[in-house]
Amino acid sequence: MGTGEPDIEIQPGAIVGLKAKEEAGPVVIRGRTRIRSGSVIYADVDLGKDFQTGHNVTIRGHTTIGAHVVVGTNTVLEGYVEIADFVKIESNCFIPTHVKIGTRVFIGPGVTLTNDRYPLKNRDEYEPEGPVLEDGVTLAAGVVVMPGVRIGRGSFVAAGAIVTKDVPEMSLVRGLPSRIYALPEHLREFNIALSWRGFLKNSSDQ
Repeated sequence: MGTGEPDIEIQPGAIVGLKAKEEAGPVVIRGRTRIRSGSVIYADVDLGKDFQTGHNVTIRGHTTIGAHVVVGTNTVLEGYVEIADFVKIESNCFIPTHVKIGTRVFIGPGVTLTNDRYPLKNRDEYEPEGPVLEDGVTLAAGVVVMPGVRIGRGSFVAAGAIVTKDVPEMSLVRGLPSRIYALPEHLREFNIALSWRGFLKNSSDQ
């Protein structure tokens, strides 16, 4: 495990650097990090500054996470995941392999992303392909996003929606079956947590 930075708290009962393979690389942890009890961080994970987990989080290998990211209690990242800066993932979420998440993204509680079009079927005919969440995307509680779907910059997906096709930027997705609408003006502001404000003062999207 490589740290070299101050202000790192790994609570009792957390496991950092669990190796799925003997040749796996270290966990890189930067400053102002808190990993809460019950969480398991596998080897080959790179964590940015100001990272924190809730309890009982699992983050598997080959995952790269930027600065100012929160991963909520009972959330699972299955590895081979890329997360940019300023991202908040709430509790009880599932993030499979081959997912890319942009900056200033909010993922609400109970969100499920998927990467397998035909679970345990036709395994030789395609590769898993996770969703892509572009910058500024919001997924409200209980959203399900199907494999390979790209959700465009600044879009907002309402609670309980199941997203089955690509979403253009600055769109609103809601209803079952889900439909795509123009994003209302009051939802066009990019996501910003209070704790991010001092670090985003030079951003044109603030």
